[in-house]
Amino acid sequence: MEQLNSTSSPARKKRPKFVQTIVDFFSSIYNIHLFIVRFFREAFVPPFEFKEIVRQCYEVGVRSFTLITVTGFIVGFIFTKQSRPSLVEFGAQSWIPKLVSIAIMRALAPLVTALIASGKVGSSIGAELSSMRVTEQIDAMEVSGTKPFKFLVCTRVLATTITIPILATYTGFIALIGGYLNVAQNEGTSYSAFMEEVFKPLTFVDFNASLIKAIVFGFTIGIVGCYQGYYSNKGTEGVGKAANGAVVTAMFLVFIEEVIIVQITGNFR
Repeated sequence: MEQLNSTSSPARKKRPKFVQTIVDFFSSIYNIHLFIVRFFREAFVPPFEFKEIVRQCYEVGVRSFTLITVTGFIVGFIFTKQSRPSLVEFGAQSWIPKLVSIAIMRALAPLVTALIASGKVGSSIGAELSSMRVTEQIDAMEVSGTKPFKFLVCTRVLATTITIPILATYTGFIALIGGYLNVAQNEGTSYSAFMEEVFKPLTFVDFNASLIKAIVFGFTIGIVGCYQGYYSNKGTEGVGKAANGAVVTAMFLVFIEEVIIVQITGNFR
């Protein structure tokens, strides 16, 4: 797949800067569209790279396990601690478990997981594929008859799409444990009583919305990291730009998707 390259056009030099910026923006949108279409065209057509998908799931999931655990616990503990004074002021400290469960399961768990993965996984994918492009390993795979897009891109995008929802679910439960420790420290609430209160306000829509968010976030992180790395250039400088671009773009899109999904799912509650 050839990317659009407006830099080689003689008309580029004659365009005002703001016009060229707009042209480059829509050119990038078109290239990303072609990249996503190519992914769906090749990802679900045999032969399937199951072994590589499993390896990438390990890279995304297991290697992020410690960071996700620590982050999830801190988020749950701090959120509960910061929410307590306001509720205590109104004598509503019994609402803390419900407030924590709604905030974590509806929003914080998938969002925090996606942001952590954007920084760790997205940058790793962008830098790895970019370095392979710079050292011409991808070109060598194409010459040898191997399908580099299917092996390098499809496997990574599928891995992030599968693994991020699992990590988000795990983050949610770890955050609830962090919240429980704070509640138990101040209220002496038992674990069973806390968990009973936690799941009361949650509905089927809440769990579905969190799952949809995590899947969309995982796909976004994978596709952005692969796009930035697969089409990087400018030698070693491009490796750093690809890693940085993967992180910044993925985080920005995650926030945009969060707003859109919240608006849609809010109509079903």
